[in-house]
Amino acid sequence: MKKLLIIAGIVVVVFAGIILLTNQANDSKLANNPYDTDDLNQATIDQLDDENYQNLILPADLEKKIASGEPTTVYFYSPLCGYCKETTPILMPVAEDMDVDVLQYNLLEYEEEAAPYQIEATPTLVHYEDGKEVSRWVGAQPKENIELFFNDVVKK
Repeated sequence: MKKLLIIAGIVVVVFAGIILLTNQANDSKLANNPYDTDDLNQATIDQLDDENYQNLILPADLEKKIASGEPTTVYFYSPLCGYCKETTPILMPVAEDMDVDVLQYNLLEYEEEAAPYQIEATPTLVHYEDGKEVSRWVGAQPKENIELFFNDVVKK
């Protein structure tokens, strides 16, 4: 019985240590996060240092940008979406290579604020001009389709 208590104590200490280290790592990542809160979903926290998720836009800023009439391309994604995890590492380098500014909108954190954009699935890429939607694609896309979208819609 005494050995069992010692083993249980060791397990509790190990788990407490893991929790402490995880919280410290999260605090470090959250120190300069681009969101307007530190109360983020763990999947979002995990992406804070991912180079493919560095062009984030907040709901109020997106609303202003679209309303300005300026051409705007927005990638609506969720950190929990498998198709987004597949598409983002293709999309963002292509955008950079083609000199297209793709703003990233995190639906996991701002789902309710996204209602006006009528996003029904992720990933969704939408291009706006003069405050109106011009074109969109939904779902995972190969590099060729992304390049075609940028050439035919964004850079026309």
